[in-house]
Amino acid sequence: MKALITGITGQDGSYLAELLLSKGYEVYGISRRVAVDDYLRYIRLKNIMGKIKIFTCDICSYQQVFNIINQIKPDEIYHLAAQSFVKASFDDEFTTFKINLEGTENILSAIKNASPKSKFYFAGTSEMFGEVRQTPQNEDTPFNPVSPYGISKTAGYFLTKMYRESYNIYAVTGILFNHESERRGSEFVTKKIVNYFKNISRIGRYSNKLELGNIDAKRDWGYSPEYVEAMYLMLHNHVPKDYVVGTGVIHTVKDIIDHIAKKYYAPAWEYVKVTETNLRPKDVNILCADASRIKKDLGWEYKTDFYTIIDRMYNYNE
Repeated sequence: MKALITGITGQDGSYLAELLLSKGYEVYGISRRVAVDDYLRYIRLKNIMGKIKIFTCDICSYQQVFNIINQIKPDEIYHLAAQSFVKASFDDEFTTFKINLEGTENILSAIKNASPKSKFYFAGTSEMFGEVRQTPQNEDTPFNPVSPYGISKTAGYFLTKMYRESYNIYAVTGILFNHESERRGSEFVTKKIVNYFKNISRIGRYSNKLELGNIDAKRDWGYSPEYVEAMYLMLHNHVPKDYVVGTGVIHTVKDIIDHIAKKYYAPAWEYVKVTETNLRPKDVNILCADASRIKKDLGWEYKTDFYTIIDRMYNYNE
């Protein structure tokens, strides 16, 4: 079996690559070209670099995408590459739409034209639900995205659905709620908080405050290594179906800081400052998953609780 992963250097991509290798797959990855090769992009793959092949590719170039898919003819394609930082999507909506929508269309079109038997997984997001009218959210909850990121992913969901229904391609979307790990990118709020207090505990007091946005927003946080298992199961279902993936348990950014103050650094709140520049133009107040369908159909359920995830992130030495 051969698998192609876009975004293989990211948190989910690296865990997924390890999972597929453990199952005997040939694993191929796509990584974007940068002016200066940044070794940090590959540090998540340090234990498996000799076991995978990575193609440098701009997913916004149809010809580059087509050539890779035509060459490999992968059994499975996991499309994880995206501009996935919500606040950045407000700052540069054009790039967000170009990467997240055009890149997805290029891959689906290349599958149709070069490798129609390839199964396709699209990385959706709870941000597709946006300003919700019901909680928790499941596969039947209407989408109401409020950010360029959420809108771009909703468009990708419908594009994936169209290719499944119009061209008989095995194409599915995993609507994944927030998920973290030791490999989380430093731009995301969980890692930003953890890194700040890890550093302060090493060197003493900071003069700079930890500047945050909305610390009251309620989110459903899970553990990335478990969520990539859900991706794999979705491409091994007897029929192509979309699923919500989450824990059904909500927490806030406040909870993270409270936990760190209680367990690691008592004066944590002295260093926290909420600033307007870190607030999104439009935020989502609550997102909480009802993942009962994937549990019933595929036997998937989360195992690792929120505070264990934060502890693992805090105690991880990169």
